Amino acid sequence: MLMRFDPFRELDRLASQAVGAGSRAPVMAMDAYRRGDQFVVHFDVPGVDPSSIDLTVEKNVLTVSAERQWQPQEGDQVVVSERPQGRFSRQVFLGEALDADRIEASCADGVLTLRVPVAEQAKPRKVEVTSGGGSAQPIETNAQAT
Repeated sequence: MLMRFDPFRELDRLASQAVGAGSRAPVMAMDAYRRGDQFVVHFDVPGVDPSSIDLTVEKNVLTVSAERQWQPQEGDQVVVSERPQGRFSRQVFLGEALDADRIEASCADGVLTLRVPVAEQAKPRKVEVTSGGGSAQPIETNAQAT
């Protein structure tokens, strides 16, 4: 199961609400869903050079960080500059049922896509059941922890 909780983001959100500064746009918006035996996660990273994206997994925490930089050229007169610049990061907590060692990542059209497979031990499997003197009968079980 994929869990989304970032205590620092929540604290920042609460502080922004208290001060009335709720106009800050979310950075690296995310969608996540399960498709078959994997979880798919999409992050919006428009204007980010894919070579600046770093993915790290420590214990069950996946950290995605990326950098977006724009510098006006000499002689440019900047009229509006609203797009956030600098280094951004986002953390996703991975459940025990996911295989963090086999994450695949790709970036196209400003979207970073991660594919996180469900761990083999969490997939449904057949268990043989025997009766007193008879032959084994397969029973399907679901050992998945979601």
